[in-house]
Amino acid sequence: MPVFHSSRRRFVVRAAVALLAIGSWLTPAWAADASTAPPAIRQALQAAWQQHPSYRATEAQLAAARARLTAAGQPLYNPELELSSDDEGTERTNSAGLNLTLDLSGKRRVRRDAASARVDQVTAEARVRRRDFARQWFAGWADLQTAQQRVRTGERRLALVTRFAELAEKQFTADDISGLERDLALLARDEAEAEQAQLLADQADAEARFRTVGGTSEWIAGTALPTDLLPAPETAVDGVESLPDWQAAQAAATAAEREVTVARRNRIADPTVGAYGGRREYDVGGLTDNVVGVTLTIPLFVRNSYRAEVVAAQADADVAQADLRRVQLELEADRRRTIDSYAAAFAAWKRWKNSRGTDVDRRANLLEKLWREGELSTADYLLQLKQTLDTQLAGAELEARLWRHYADYLAATGQLERWAGLEGTP
Repeated sequence: MPVFHSSRRRFVVRAAVALLAIGSWLTPAWAADASTAPPAIRQALQAAWQQHPSYRATEAQLAAARARLTAAGQPLYNPELELSSDDEGTERTNSAGLNLTLDLSGKRRVRRDAASARVDQVTAEARVRRRDFARQWFAGWADLQTAQQRVRTGERRLALVTRFAELAEKQFTADDISGLERDLALLARDEAEAEQAQLLADQADAEARFRTVGGTSEWIAGTALPTDLLPAPETAVDGVESLPDWQAAQAAATAAEREVTVARRNRIADPTVGAYGGRREYDVGGLTDNVVGVTLTIPLFVRNSYRAEVVAAQADADVAQADLRRVQLELEADRRRTIDSYAAAFAAWKRWKNSRGTDVDRRANLLEKLWREGELSTADYLLQLKQTLDTQLAGAELEARLWRHYADYLAATGQLERWAGLEGTP
């Protein structure tokens, strides 16, 4: 069987070269620092946010809240002009007056305070939407990059098994291998084609998800993630009070408390004072008199004391306080979860990178040696080749999962906006 061994040696050399090419292709050109996102990603994320409908909706909500604050700071009552004419018997009276309701209880001030708290709430909610958008955008980008990497690995796999199937066909024709070995090679090729179709479908799904958050792969083509430079998770972090979720809930609770004050002030009647002047004419003798007077009107809250509004506002404030406590508990639990998840993914990635089993070059050389020495059958070689490439596919998925956990970790610790370059933007 010298011809058979020679053919196998030629094939394994080709396979080893292809595997080495895969190994060199999979070696990433990482950025120099992972404390912030690569500049291309920061610019792409900022552009995606400013062009996304969520940005325009956030800007409109902020503008509305600020306008309501301006409106709440305006005087509650406008003066009223009153013109009257009275023609009774031999007398005709024409007068003009001016009435103004006075805000003696400070309703304007407490309404402005409540509106100010609503502005704080909307501002914090805007930060939440911006942060969540950054997290979704980056998760979509990491998934897309993983899908593209898996497709490229699948292309290498398909090329290898296709060449192997062609060689097996030639060897079978020359009676160097059995029909069973030839069929195994053909089955491996068909399996690789089916799996490649699934990888392409997964890539299309990842591209669709990425585009829903305004992402386009052209913006950051060729940009690699500095996975090997990711920092270990920190357990000593600031409290949840710095997170926009808690700040939004706190502002909502403050606004609800101030609405209670507004409701209580609304129970206080505001008096209306007026002054008028005019002329009275008499039909007899053509005499006239000047008419001058003042009025004072005070509403009497007899039929409706507006107490129910105070009770409702107090209940809303109690709900807001309960929500604040709930948000705090959820944020603390989520922070613990994200730190633990990121730590587990970080440790798994380190183990994967340091494992000899993930060394493609070493495995390729070992396969070549075993094949040359005749210690591997066709079935064993195919199995080893599949395991080698599956290792690369699993590594790509692990890397994407690591970045998703890192984004969640940054969001839960209040660092995502700074990392993504969105800090201080609307």
